[in-house]
Amino acid sequence: MNDYSISTSLNKSRVFILQKSEIEKRLDPFYYIPELIELEKRVLAKKPKKLRDYVLKVASGATPKTTESEKYYTDKENGIPFLRVQNLSPTGILEYDDCKYINEETHSGMLKRSQVSEGDLLVKITGVGRMAVASVAPDGFEGNINQHVCVIKTGRKEISETLAAFLNSDIGEKLASRRSTGGTRPALDYPALLSIPIIEDKRILEITNRVIIKKQINDKEAEKLLSTINEYILNELGIILPIIPDNTLKNRTYFTYFKNISGGRLDPRYYREYFIKFYENIGKKYPLKKLNEITQYIGSGSTPKAGGEAYTDELNGVPFIRITNLKKDTISLSDVLFIKREIHETTLKRTQLNAGELLISMAGTIGLTVLVPEFLKEGNINQALARIVLLEGVNNYYIKEILNSIIGKTQTDRLSRPSVQANINFDEIGSLNIPVPPLEKQKEIAEHITAIREQAQQLKDKTNEALKLASEEIENILLN
Repeated sequence: MNDYSISTSLNKSRVFILQKSEIEKRLDPFYYIPELIELEKRVLAKKPKKLRDYVLKVASGATPKTTESEKYYTDKENGIPFLRVQNLSPTGILEYDDCKYINEETHSGMLKRSQVSEGDLLVKITGVGRMAVASVAPDGFEGNINQHVCVIKTGRKEISETLAAFLNSDIGEKLASRRSTGGTRPALDYPALLSIPIIEDKRILEITNRVIIKKQINDKEAEKLLSTINEYILNELGIILPIIPDNTLKNRTYFTYFKNISGGRLDPRYYREYFIKFYENIGKKYPLKKLNEITQYIGSGSTPKAGGEAYTDELNGVPFIRITNLKKDTISLSDVLFIKREIHETTLKRTQLNAGELLISMAGTIGLTVLVPEFLKEGNINQALARIVLLEGVNNYYIKEILNSIIGKTQTDRLSRPSVQANINFDEIGSLNIPVPPLEKQKEIAEHITAIREQAQQLKDKTNEALKLASEEIENILLN
């Protein structure tokens, strides 16, 4: 057996020989990839501590039933942040985009054991993509987590920040991924997580803090650029929006005739004077068309009833897009699930995705619209997303920008039903009013906004490049 060799033409990280004596408790080949074994040897040579040596307490949360949302969830003003994987960041800073909120009763009752306080270390323990992404709860923070994140009490914020900096490095990520198990949805159990060797070096945190400063500067510049989009759209379409009235009792009191509500909506907010004036103003320069007048198809997918049996791994499956995969201007595959091809081609055949089509969220952050990107060669959606196929002669980039602008958001805000989790239906999506200038004008507006978004993305790319360079610097410090 010792004389057996593998062809040099094969990828040594995928095809390798292991002696029986080298096999530990794990039998999966990924655990024994030569590159990972060598990395761990180099790290252990530094005589590091284990993550468990810093832990006073560790716990993971749970996800309250969304079918009973009124019982568990609430809004930002009245709720407590309920953190999920997408709220963690490799910079170590919590990000609150698409953050959900739970009520005090849920926080203090059902999820009492997973409460998060300032200085706590939060680590991703489940999901595809980068493993063990870590962030630290900021000063004065109070929150909670779901089952895909764990909270580690270290006793000091400085300790948590140092640990997060190491776990977010490429070395930390590889050590964590090596310990994960599961194919479709990799996971770290507590023994595996706490066994990660930690090289404690204050220089790691100093490097990470430099990246954070760069990120803050780049993000501020990017947001400044993106904030000009609404004003540009309104100017190009000749729209002057009504002034939003002060939130006084007088301005919150209004009336309408019964004939205006007969057979329609009964919630008072729907009939606010601001919304009425809004519709009077948006169609003065160019004609308005309902979205269903310029579409071939509007429909949503569903969540396969087969449960876990409907899902598979990345190599054999089709990306299954959910609301959490929709970002501000794209689709993120960092935490995507994969459904079996037979489900994609039978049960969900009508919602197979094609590049250039629109996806719009129907629940949660309603109205968020993205174009299906070219890199998504195939995909499908669940019931919380609507797939929109436009007619020819309409610029899909233009429609996307209108739906994401204050023009679209004001309408979806009006149409959303007053509940813990806002939602809209197909008819309401189809009823959205779109100013439709000539096709050349649509193209001009779309190209101008695309250029703005590209500038903003370049700033964000600078942050990603800084993270990459920082990781290389950290590796050089720790291992050389």
